[in-house]
Amino acid sequence: MQKNQLVKLEITDLSYEAMGVAHLDGMTIFVNNALPGEVVEAKILKVKKSFAFAKIEKLIKQSPDRVTIKLNQWVQTGLASLAHIKYDKQLDFKRQQVINLLEKAHLNKKVNATVASPEETGYRNKAQVPVRKVKGQLEIGFFRKHSHDLVPMENFFTTDPEIDRVLVATRDILRKNHIPAYDEVKNKGEVRYLEVRRSKANGEMMVILVCLHKDFPQLAKVADEISQISDVVSVILNHNPKKTNVILGKHDYLLSGNPQIEDKIGDVCFKISAQSFFQINSLQTPRLYNLAIEKAGLTSDDTVIDAYSGIGTIGLSVAKHVKSVRGVEIVKPAVQDAKENALLNGIENADYVCGKAEELMPSWVSEGMKADVIFVDPPRKGLTLEFIEASVKTNPQKIVYISCNPATMVRDLTMYQDLGYDFEEITPVDMFPQTPHVECVTVLEKK
Repeated sequence: MQKNQLVKLEITDLSYEAMGVAHLDGMTIFVNNALPGEVVEAKILKVKKSFAFAKIEKLIKQSPDRVTIKLNQWVQTGLASLAHIKYDKQLDFKRQQVINLLEKAHLNKKVNATVASPEETGYRNKAQVPVRKVKGQLEIGFFRKHSHDLVPMENFFTTDPEIDRVLVATRDILRKNHIPAYDEVKNKGEVRYLEVRRSKANGEMMVILVCLHKDFPQLAKVADEISQISDVVSVILNHNPKKTNVILGKHDYLLSGNPQIEDKIGDVCFKISAQSFFQINSLQTPRLYNLAIEKAGLTSDDTVIDAYSGIGTIGLSVAKHVKSVRGVEIVKPAVQDAKENALLNGIENADYVCGKAEELMPSWVSEGMKADVIFVDPPRKGLTLEFIEASVKTNPQKIVYISCNPATMVRDLTMYQDLGYDFEEITPVDMFPQTPHVECVTVLEKK
């Protein structure tokens, strides 16, 4: 098999990245934008020892599960790599991902149907989009899959349309004032990314300019013009001087308006800063948390530890169901936000401290605290062995695991089983329609 060769393929499966899977002459071939049951003529793009990548040149037999979309760049960039699949089949695909991971780990457990999102498109309350020069003009868009080639866009499909409106208006202000886009090869230019956050509760929006420098000519004028876009209440400069793929730098500077916007999860209000972690899908998040609370079977006598507590989103949602919540988070500004959010909502039975959960939890137990339930919602890399061992030493009856990465979740669940905790089922929750990502909830109980 050689690069640029044309081959006829029958697609039999989907990979975890939602690429069509075919087999030919002992090779596994991954075909972008192809679905099981389809027959395609494909062009080979890259050949490895036992597998290859290809793209569709001609669709010979089409799947009934295919959706025809006008803007194929959503799929090409990976911004919405499932946009060509009917939504009910996306939900099935996400459930199957979890089943496959459990089978691979030799765990025979029930996987419930994926909880559908109330919004299939336009659900994101935050957008982070690259700013680059394309054909001599500053553009916003998204990088083509596995590259840093910017595909210019004005409609980001999964993002709240009001955010798209502000992104385009901000782009036009940058163009009008001749602000240079960032050049990542030379590490020159000015604006690297635009970030816009929108409150679903009240429509307030925050615009963040991620810049190479703390200041530049025209900055005050640009900030003033952005602040006049309707619904924008906050304009912030994030300083990121490093040559890196990390989007945000460490320091934020308020240019105009408020340092925070306010949003809600259910009936709980949250103040959100530029770097606060806040779930992307505002309407689905209460469903996710309510599912976790329901599966945990919480009582009014329970003492809960909210590990990885962030700005308090889970702990403050749980507080009204239990006796007390103690949150622990390593990021100091997030802890301060959590305390402010508790005050904002008049919640007096939730306390937040800064530190490492794996160090603090055992010390709380030695001081006489009895934790009934631990909630964990870790980053994509999952839990550390140190945390897992510390949580077991804390001796809760239940550990509620909310995960944004089922692969690391299954790895962690296997370790918990070896340490005396087990689970019966996993419920996938679709927080990110049109993408392969899936959130999961499970409850571990002490054997």
